[in-house]
Amino acid sequence: MYRGRIWLYFSNIFHQLLLVFVLLVMVAYLSSASPFFFTWNNFRNIFDHSSLYIILALGITFVIAAGGIDLSVGAVAALSGVCMAVAMHSGLSVGLSILSGICSGAFMGMAGGTVIFLFKINPFIVTLGFMSLSRGLALIVTGGIPIYGFPKSFTWWGSGHIGPFNPPMLLAAFLIVVAAVMLNFTRFGYYTLALGGNEEALRRSGVSIFLYKVLVYTLCGVTAAIGGLIVTARLNTAEPLAGWMLELDTIAAVVLGGTSMKGGRGTIVGTVIACFLLGILRNGLVILSIPSYYQQLLIGIIILAAVIFAEVRARKGLLGFNKK
Repeated sequence: MYRGRIWLYFSNIFHQLLLVFVLLVMVAYLSSASPFFFTWNNFRNIFDHSSLYIILALGITFVIAAGGIDLSVGAVAALSGVCMAVAMHSGLSVGLSILSGICSGAFMGMAGGTVIFLFKINPFIVTLGFMSLSRGLALIVTGGIPIYGFPKSFTWWGSGHIGPFNPPMLLAAFLIVVAAVMLNFTRFGYYTLALGGNEEALRRSGVSIFLYKVLVYTLCGVTAAIGGLIVTARLNTAEPLAGWMLELDTIAAVVLGGTSMKGGRGTIVGTVIACFLLGILRNGLVILSIPSYYQQLLIGIIILAAVIFAEVRARKGLLGFNKK
């Protein structure tokens, strides 16, 4: 029995260990290929860039673990940034403006979750519709013209410093801890995984499927809005077309990290490692002067490889062997 527990534990963390191994190999190769890679300034750029993807991916991890999908996070991030910009230009304080943007993201997530539950529509279609809806609202509010010029207390969230760290890095670290606790040690996390694993069993146990499904999408909307805060503050511009393709990159990180596309299994640690892996990959391509359009090709290959690997493990067990 003791050996069985060790095997089960190793099976659960094998995917994360594999990601760490790939990450270390990539770091070793890039360090030898360029003297500029293994420096604090470069690593700070990687951490700062990856923090945005981590924050968005945390919310998507909950959604995918619950058996859903959300294609609207990039557009919701843009809409939330526009709401913050309009609020500040109308005279509201920075704090209230940020709150209004986060509330707009939460509302879009809540509305999406409600539509998915009430009408029993595939979340892929619903969130695709909300992606267009959010992007359209951002364009209508701005008239297609970016809004710029914000107080330093707002732009600090994107380009400020707290010692050697940037605010997005510290914000991402805080949200990682919160998300890990929520998923692994709270009733909300248990029910999230149960939604993706066996929704009917959860319903028969008396749990409100509607409540928790809506909460999961609302949480994803909140993390998208926080991402919108970082993007808008970093650029000092509320761009209605900001966040383009962010949803695909973050979904790639979540899947690569080991969260099952079928639901029922999610890992915050795996998501974070995968975000760093993709961030280092992009950084390495730039340092090695490889054209940027190869990034999407590599990300597509990584998604396919991760999905195939996860499916093989689910069918045959760790490394192709079933442990009886």
